[in-house]
Amino acid sequence: MIMADGISLLCNDLQVDPGDIVMLVISWHMKAATMCEFSRQEFFLGLQTLGVDSIEKFKERITYLRSELKDEQKFREIYNFAFTWAKEKGQKSLALDTAIGMWQLLFAEKLWPLVDQWCQFLQVRHNKAISKDTWSQLLEFAKMVDPSLTNYDAEGAWPYLIDEFVEYLGENGLIHRSS
Repeated sequence: MIMADGISLLCNDLQVDPGDIVMLVISWHMKAATMCEFSRQEFFLGLQTLGVDSIEKFKERITYLRSELKDEQKFREIYNFAFTWAKEKGQKSLALDTAIGMWQLLFAEKLWPLVDQWCQFLQVRHNKAISKDTWSQLLEFAKMVDPSLTNYDAEGAWPYLIDEFVEYLGENGLIHRSS
């Protein structure tokens, strides 16, 4: 197993910060089961898939790996991968602080203007782990609903947490909607 220390050494060799989103993309390519570790098989199959057999070639691939986040389908796959990858072994849900960190990382790429309000709402009102359904639906919400919420449908099939978030925004004067 390559654990956190080994991944830290890899990051040094690649000249990439361990908290850089490209490490999530690399983990996705390696089909890593758990954050901060690669099995030998995950690592070598991932390198093979990437066509990498040296640190120099790996460094050259970093720009390409970053560019994959701009592809809508790949971003969705990476986003969905992140839930399973980041949750604790044996847990069905993602710890709230981990989910918030992942959303801040992922939505920094996709520039969802409400990410900070979402994270604040969760800390103030929810303070519980995040379900797979909420995780998945939030990406749809961020893509489909305008940041001013003008096209938000209260009768839509959003998870209750997203409906509560919209109410929270209105109650706190963070968004002004005409009813």
